[in-house]
Amino acid sequence: MTLGKIFLVPTPIGNLKDITLRALEALENSDEIAAEDTRQTLKLLNHFNIKKPLFSYHQHNEQGKSDDIIDKLKDGKNIALVTDAGTPGISDPGSVIVQKCIEQDIPFEVLPGATAFTTALVYSGLDTTKFVFRGFIPRENKDRKALMEEVKDKRETVIFYESPHRLIDTLDFLNKSLGNRRIAVCRELTKLHEDIFRGTIEDAYNWFVANRPRGEFVLVIEGKTDSEIKAEKEEAFANISIEEHLKNLIYTGISKKEAIKIVSKERDLPKKDVYKVAIEIE
Repeated sequence: MTLGKIFLVPTPIGNLKDITLRALEALENSDEIAAEDTRQTLKLLNHFNIKKPLFSYHQHNEQGKSDDIIDKLKDGKNIALVTDAGTPGISDPGSVIVQKCIEQDIPFEVLPGATAFTTALVYSGLDTTKFVFRGFIPRENKDRKALMEEVKDKRETVIFYESPHRLIDTLDFLNKSLGNRRIAVCRELTKLHEDIFRGTIEDAYNWFVANRPRGEFVLVIEGKTDSEIKAEKEEAFANISIEEHLKNLIYTGISKKEAIKIVSKERDLPKKDVYKVAIEIE
């Protein structure tokens, strides 16, 4: 039995010229195409004069359709999987079929191509050496708060996707949750009206209140800075001396040696300075 192969094919996030030669080849050579929105994909195929059977594959039918795709692959068919824009599996359907192919030892190929968050990250001018991508911010307030608790202390640049009708509320929420950090709000990437707003979160909020948002957005937010961390430490220990800090730890059963290490680390002080205080404690 000859197995077919599934190709995860990135599609342009706005500008059709960003399609790759490999992507076009994969679409041309596939027996069928699984599409997040068949109407959207049909526009792309028509533009490049590609005629292939289409069937829907989206977040609401991903589990069941993945099994159907596996059956097609076992029958020797080659399938191309595309989403409306960008790379399948990145905040879009695709990861389920990858997992099932791995489990059943069925070949698949992931093609490189357009992804909005990497384009936005470079545009932002913020730190690109380390970053966290979290996709769309949850709608429910408790889920949003839980997410902010996860990311608020990260030093990495943080990236989210957001829709136009939620942007202003989200910027207000981010300001209250993370503080007035630097942000790049990237709109309509690669399209005719591409626009990058750079400033603080508060600046962005005021701008988009005055200039109502349109299009799809990527939010790139500065991670927690050294100055923020230092200020928080100074505030946390403003009303407790080094001696009191040490005593509180020692009274819980921690050895003096270990307490010195902890205080030195938490207060960002040289161990020798903490040790000088510790030797006076009986």
